[in-house]
Amino acid sequence: MAQNAKYWITADNDNVQCLLCPHHCTIAPGHYGRCRVRKNQAGTLVSTVYGKICSYAFDPIEKKPLYHFYPGKQILSLGSVGCNLRCAFCQNDIISQSSVEEYPRMLTTSPGEVVALAGSKVNNLGVAYTYNEPTVWFEFMMDVAIQVKNGRMKNVVVSNGFIATEPLKELLKVTDAFSIDLKGFTEEFYQQVTKASLNPVLKSLKQIAASGKHLEVVNLVVPGKNDDPGDFVRMVSFIHDELGKDTVLHLSRYYPHYKMKDPPTPVETMHELLKLAKEQLTYVYLGNMPY
Repeated sequence: MAQNAKYWITADNDNVQCLLCPHHCTIAPGHYGRCRVRKNQAGTLVSTVYGKICSYAFDPIEKKPLYHFYPGKQILSLGSVGCNLRCAFCQNDIISQSSVEEYPRMLTTSPGEVVALAGSKVNNLGVAYTYNEPTVWFEFMMDVAIQVKNGRMKNVVVSNGFIATEPLKELLKVTDAFSIDLKGFTEEFYQQVTKASLNPVLKSLKQIAASGKHLEVVNLVVPGKNDDPGDFVRMVSFIHDELGKDTVLHLSRYYPHYKMKDPPTPVETMHELLKLAKEQLTYVYLGNMPY
């Protein structure tokens, strides 16, 4: 059952404008925003994914990836469908580029049931909102997160960071740690490969860092797309200057998937960028590959 959404305004002709993310989609009656899950239902914006889960599992916290946030603990991971980006290399396109109607195996749950499950396992830290882009099911995530916090457990958000300032401010009140994908460091890359823009993500990263919440950054290195050493050094300098030199950076190796069929990132490129990052940052790790 759809739930009334937050962060929207009424527009002309029964259209609505969603203000949750920087796309600010104007949505006609009966239609969805770019995320495929926020719908104009008779002049009201609703979330079609409230309480709808496509997958859940108890994972090592390191899998998020978070290496410096309660290492050795497990966390209940859960996700839904939908995303506000269109990354050509998406590894979870089956759920991220789907709507509730298109995805056949949705489970229905409640905040209380999620919290009860999270608390049922010894050594479980709390709940991680992940798999798809969690900010697109903002209302359910917030309702769960409030109960998780009241239960003295931790909330972890694994996100692309493409969210507006006000909802992020609300999310910061209940979130303990963020893993944010910084997918590249040029506007051209974001527009061409993700169908979004870079500056809102940088703004989110600075907002999270200023809040004092734990933050780790993930950069998927895609050959010929975002692996230019000059752009990469500028990204590392941004992390150093704006987020702090002790901010953890994960460099992940790209493999062909979804719409992008380019060969995997050369191992040599990964090690070259690792060396460059370590010149400015204290903690840099390689992922998706053996050292």
